[in-house]
Amino acid sequence: METARGRSGIIHFDGQRCIHSRNCVLDRPDVFVPNVRGEWIHPDRATAGELVALARNCPSGAIRYEPVDGSPGESAPLVNTVRVRENGPLAFHAPLSVAGRDEGFRATLCRCGASARNPFCDGSHAAAGFTASGEAPVKDSQPLPRRDGPLVIEATLDGPLHVRGSLEVVTGTGKTINRTAECWLCRCGQSRDKPYCDGSHKLAGFRSGDSRRAGG
Repeated sequence: METARGRSGIIHFDGQRCIHSRNCVLDRPDVFVPNVRGEWIHPDRATAGELVALARNCPSGAIRYEPVDGSPGESAPLVNTVRVRENGPLAFHAPLSVAGRDEGFRATLCRCGASARNPFCDGSHAAAGFTASGEAPVKDSQPLPRRDGPLVIEATLDGPLHVRGSLEVVTGTGKTINRTAECWLCRCGQSRDKPYCDGSHKLAGFRSGDSRRAGG
């Protein structure tokens, strides 16, 4: 984790959290670039508003921003969502607890089965040639009585992600295809009912090899 303090706030960057964070870094090479002293995060090269946008547009939560003027930081979303990235991970936006640990409001979790940092995405889907294109069908679901609140994700051993809490499942194009208070999402890459688990991990002999487990 790298941290730098500027006039308007503090920016944190975890380059190991998710390979997708590299795209966020490339968007502002003036902010994320090393100098001769080994310092490479330069928050004063962007306005406070730009830093806020940079952090909030990072789906993995690898970039986080804290204001120093007493103004509130990022707040929880009004609607908990998981976006199903085509040929890629599950991008959650909610007050998250993953494998027993607070993960802030954003995280990208593996669904190809190849990540070395399970349950988190490490970009392995590209090298593995993971294919999950097209939009999943809309499930018959009713509006939730509450659309926000804590979202608890358990990475079950050698099995799916067990998600508890209000959640709207959204496709890459922004279409809401399900509203649920509990679901099991595939992370072995083999389900025929993506993004949901259909038990295929058992036949595939999936081994999760999680890098972070509850209580660990």
